[in-house]
Amino acid sequence: MTALTLSSSGAATLRADVLVVGVAKGPDGPVPAPGSEAVAEAFDGGLATVLETLGATGAEGETTKLPVSGLKAPLVLAVGLGTAPEDGEEYGTEALRRAAGNAARALNGTGKAGFALPLASAEAVAAVAEGALLGAYAFTAYKSDDAEAGKGAKKKGAGKGPLGEVALLGVKARDKAAKAAAERATALAEEMNRARDLVNTPPNDLYPESFAAVAAAAGKEHGVKVQVIDDKALLKGGFGGLIGVGQGAAHGPRLVKLAYNHPKAEKSLAYVGKGITYDSGGISLKPAGHNETMKCDMAGAAAVFAAVITAARLGLKVNVTGWLALAENMPSGTATRPGDVLRMYGGKTVEVLNTDAEGRLVLADAITKASEDEPDAIVDVATLTGAMVVALGNRTFGVMGNDDAFRTAVHELAEEAGEPAWPMPFPEELRKGLDSSVADMANVGGRMGGGMAAGVFLNEFVGEGITWAHLDIAGPAFNEAGPFGYTPKGATGSAIRTLVSLAEWTASGELG
Repeated sequence: MTALTLSSSGAATLRADVLVVGVAKGPDGPVPAPGSEAVAEAFDGGLATVLETLGATGAEGETTKLPVSGLKAPLVLAVGLGTAPEDGEEYGTEALRRAAGNAARALNGTGKAGFALPLASAEAVAAVAEGALLGAYAFTAYKSDDAEAGKGAKKKGAGKGPLGEVALLGVKARDKAAKAAAERATALAEEMNRARDLVNTPPNDLYPESFAAVAAAAGKEHGVKVQVIDDKALLKGGFGGLIGVGQGAAHGPRLVKLAYNHPKAEKSLAYVGKGITYDSGGISLKPAGHNETMKCDMAGAAAVFAAVITAARLGLKVNVTGWLALAENMPSGTATRPGDVLRMYGGKTVEVLNTDAEGRLVLADAITKASEDEPDAIVDVATLTGAMVVALGNRTFGVMGNDDAFRTAVHELAEEAGEPAWPMPFPEELRKGLDSSVADMANVGGRMGGGMAAGVFLNEFVGEGITWAHLDIAGPAFNEAGPFGYTPKGATGSAIRTLVSLAEWTASGELG
């Protein structure tokens, strides 16, 4: 992964391959941002004029390369920050995060870059560090190269490697807040990128057992206790949702528990992630064109896994348990059929009317199991419904819950972390739509309000008196369009920053 360093050096003295400076969109043209002063001097104060001549405006997402003399670095990359803030105001953290991400993506194949962006606070340091490390992400595990054959040269299509090193410039050597912000950003970005790798991994290599092995290895590395409940134990234990979804696949289901405990913790959180490592739809088979990216249906479990490991790495004073509900949803002679009735963990019965509404079935088992530990709050994360994508688009996830104050807190934490989210209601009439004539409930209701109905279904399995929120990340979990900011094409790591922020918020004593 890209290395991150803090440097008290200025842009004029740092030896690097390129210097990154910010440029904002002003009323009369591009405006160089704080941090670019040394570069401006190298252009005899005419940096803004040069940028304007080259067509730069300072708009978000814009990058402009220009050679420079008189500095230790031979090249400057000016990256757009968007509209310049009012006098006396600082640049927003998300603007800095996205600008750093755009710069990092533009510098693929570069050895070292000095980032001379506005770093007026520890929050700004964190934002630039996160953006650069997340923007530098590249998934290359399946790119062939001739080095394996001893020829040394990459094959066509292998692509350039990510930016090698990010040096944040102008940070005081003894600035403890900046150092802590950089360390947090590094841990968070490393675990987000590991989660991205998991989601991007093809389903022939990532299936319930192999995912569980990755979790076990990471737990051992970072002091997190990991328990893997295999398919035989799930069947014996009455986990009808996990067994029902996974019984048509060659790879059996798993329920993985990760437990991070802090000796001074006063509160506990349980995170539950949907981990369908491949979703064909089962007997209710998805049509062609809708299943090619269904390796991403375990993004919720990847987010939970990353959040627990990050909490452990940061040493947060809160107990965090992660539950990964892992299964493949495949059609075969042993697969669950529409019309079958499953007895879920805890005893409730569910009539399966659509085998492609499988995520809520594995989550139901895991939420019931998580409730037995009586945590202060449960949050589940899932690429659950296409209906949520229709409602909120590809970049915003929905937030639901059984407690309005907690739902609001989760929503606000998501926005502060840079993850667009929106609170959704729980209309009472949707529960009636889940009634079944042969079982306690059905796994689907009417077509309208499908995203909220899925949340209503899950609410039935939350332990009595436990605060709960549901994050439907079906839209932002996997980016099928072009990259933007610090978000790559493919897996994004959606909801991880929200879960980590929630753990920090809980550790600070905010959770009632």
